[in-house]
Amino acid sequence: MENETVVISLGGSIIVPGDIDVQFLKRFRNTILKHIRRGKRFIIIAGGGRTARIYMNAAEKIVKVHDVDKDWLGIHSTRLNAHLLLTVFKEHAYSKVIKNPNERLRFRNKIFVAAGYQPGCSTDYDAVLLAKNFGVKKIINISNIDYVYDRDPKKFRGAKKINEISWKDFRKIVGNKWDPGLNAPFDPVASRKCERFGIKVYIIGKDIRNLSNVIEGKKFRGTLVQ
Repeated sequence: MENETVVISLGGSIIVPGDIDVQFLKRFRNTILKHIRRGKRFIIIAGGGRTARIYMNAAEKIVKVHDVDKDWLGIHSTRLNAHLLLTVFKEHAYSKVIKNPNERLRFRNKIFVAAGYQPGCSTDYDAVLLAKNFGVKKIINISNIDYVYDRDPKKFRGAKKINEISWKDFRKIVGNKWDPGLNAPFDPVASRKCERFGIKVYIIGKDIRNLSNVIEGKKFRGTLVQ
């Protein structure tokens, strides 16, 4: 669909799994630019991921850290990752990182890059607000898992992958409470908003061809939550 806006929540641990994943960013950039040439527009929200957890863990080794301070460490980590993406897409993107998802903006460029906004939620929540404000009904969530599972596959050998699930059932898996540094397939606070606004979320891994399949509405590998 020409001029369709695609919202992508890009996990920070995909951007920086250890060192910055330059090869992934190259492939990601090429794929986004390919779809821009086909008429798509993108809102890309960067997560904090491993970078955020490194800062949180360091602070906790020195002093007792309040949740709001953990959140701010995470927010600033997302903003660093977002500015990296903005630099990568500079010729095609709005000139600033979007820090307030409620800011009124018009698409004069093909890409908006966004980051964390305020404590109490993750960038998944910001992605939901941006989707709502731009009238977008689906979000692509790229993380370090290919599917949502009924149980943590790292702890339970019999964990089963889920191809499609309702928001009601998904929220039974992730719960309702936000915790700084939470490592969930999709933020519980954001999940409540998606259910309320009728937004679908495609949870996929970092395979670039698979990302293109979701953008193009083709069969994909991952979990659809709706």
